[in-house]
Amino acid sequence: MPIGIMKIEFYLPACSSLKDKRHILKPMLARLHKEFNISIAEYDHLDVWKSSTIMIAMVSNDSKYLQRHLLKIQEFIKGHWPDLQITKDNIEIIV
Repeated sequence: MPIGIMKIEFYLPACSSLKDKRHILKPMLARLHKEFNISIAEYDHLDVWKSSTIMIAMVSNDSKYLQRHLLKIQEFIKGHWPDLQITKDNIEIIV
């Protein structure tokens, strides 16, 4: 059964504290989880104000579906949170 994993690194120019960062990330993670029924968490840069890395995981019986769906999530993030600058992204499908 294929597993899709997407890692996205953000630059958060407007954040000046961890509280500011949580104020942006917490609602975003909740909305993505609700909208796409995915597993999602902040993965790296936990104590850094201006950067964050999130990890998204999905399971399906079709690897092409996973690829399309993860790209759709990425576009959703770009459309709904344009102030978050994606500095790096990576999609991996494990079969």
